[in-house]
Amino acid sequence: MKKQIVANWKMNTARAQAVALVNALKAKAGQGSPHFDLVICPPFVWLADCASLVAGSAMGLGAQDCHAAEKGAYTGDISAPMLKELGCSYVILGHSERRQHHQESSILVKEKATQAIKNGLVPIICVGEVEAERAIGQQEVIVARQLDQSIPDTGRFYIAYEPVWAIGTGKPPSLEDIRIMHDFIRNRIDPSRGVAILYGGSVKVSNAREILATKNVDGVLVGGASLDAEEFWGIAQASPTHKG
Repeated sequence: MKKQIVANWKMNTARAQAVALVNALKAKAGQGSPHFDLVICPPFVWLADCASLVAGSAMGLGAQDCHAAEKGAYTGDISAPMLKELGCSYVILGHSERRQHHQESSILVKEKATQAIKNGLVPIICVGEVEAERAIGQQEVIVARQLDQSIPDTGRFYIAYEPVWAIGTGKPPSLEDIRIMHDFIRNRIDPSRGVAILYGGSVKVSNAREILATKNVDGVLVGGASLDAEEFWGIAQASPTHKG
């Protein structure tokens, strides 16, 4: 399995910056790598621009959310069919920032994931505990509940483990903590589904090689560092040439 290197730009970039980022990465990626795949997830407003740039390249395109319905009176929302028509292949769902700021439940995440799969998208389903939950040893309980309630019944999907307390802090958990949680997630999911498990939370060039070499880490979901083409490319290049 190739490592999956996914960029989550969040609510960042002006149009010119987005175009420059894609062009810089496309020039580096060339015809692709034998040991990693690159996916960029820009804000909705730049998806069309980015889609035209990545078309025919080795890079994949994803969105940062979608609605649970195919269409309807949902002002301001974006549907999975719309994303597919734009050229998206992936969609991030259940990110901790969506769960926190938009009060998204795992039940809703499952509905969105089901809709994404129905329309040919691969959902990247995020799970993870906050600092207070880890402090009392409840991280596996929390993640198990999120997995059980968020995973669609059928179809292909990814899981991204993101310890909420590590996002944007520059302080990721220890490699052992990452290994333990990724092992836990792997054992929680039916092996026949062949799910890739990504790690997200303060990933940067300086720690990417060790994280990507950790057992059951099939890739990374990169936030702030993905806004710098050199940094993001360096993270991708840190991928081992075999599955860790």
